[in-house]
Amino acid sequence: MAGSYADRDGKIWFNGQMVDWRDANVHILTHAMHYASSVFEGERAYNGKIFLSRAHSERLHFSAGELDFQIPYTVDEIEAAKQQVLAVNGLTDAYVRAVAWRGAGEDMGVASARNPVHLAIAAWEWGAYYGDAKFKGAKLDISKWKRPSPETIPVHAKAAGLYMICTTSKHAAEAKGCADALFMDYRGLVAEATGANIFFVKDGEVHTPKPDCFLNGLTRQTVIGMLKERQIPVHERHIEPAEMEGFEQCWLTGTAAEVTPVGQIGDYNFEVGALTRDMAESYEKLVRA
Repeated sequence: MAGSYADRDGKIWFNGQMVDWRDANVHILTHAMHYASSVFEGERAYNGKIFLSRAHSERLHFSAGELDFQIPYTVDEIEAAKQQVLAVNGLTDAYVRAVAWRGAGEDMGVASARNPVHLAIAAWEWGAYYGDAKFKGAKLDISKWKRPSPETIPVHAKAAGLYMICTTSKHAAEAKGCADALFMDYRGLVAEATGANIFFVKDGEVHTPKPDCFLNGLTRQTVIGMLKERQIPVHERHIEPAEMEGFEQCWLTGTAAEVTPVGQIGDYNFEVGALTRDMAESYEKLVRA
């Protein structure tokens, strides 16, 4: 599917109704557009089934609560709506985007308690997020921005505003011929990529940053569970940037990224080793089981 995401065939679930794709619009004074009062979920359907669907819907509600608004649809209603979107668009393998936001209403300042909350769900076909990086390893830049302290913003919400530095960092990375960028956190420790968590391998053991100031991804949690089932030691800990020199393998995890090998981060190089390939292949089998 090519062209603008605003100009496509299909249906989008919008506040309980199926709307023609091109008609799923909002007013220019929508609060979320001005003040980022928006939360979302990215999900993948495999063979008609959304992987960890309910966990995504529950997290959407959690994120809204972190931004001080309540979604006017239950988790069960969201679950049904997602299935309806897949069915009406004839999709079985697809990316599903649920988004909730404060709309235009009586308030047009920072405060927006009187404005209605909306929910929309769209789905479309979307291939590998990093293209052929799944085979040769993605190349990452190191962002000039840092993930903020938990004292400054609701870092565990999947909120639109938290992705502002992700966009600018990914643009800068792509301008350098990289696929993505790695963030350090406010302490200068290794954090995550712009839309994915990160794992490293050394001496047969796995190391991954402790998610104390960024999203503990559902794919991240799934992969940790897979590693533990294999009795592979997993260390969730603070990682200094200089430690990357000693790591042998690296991969990214995320709903869009799935499990993607990393070949280079800045001046640090990694092999696409056996464990990385195993996790990528095993994750693919799991989501399609």
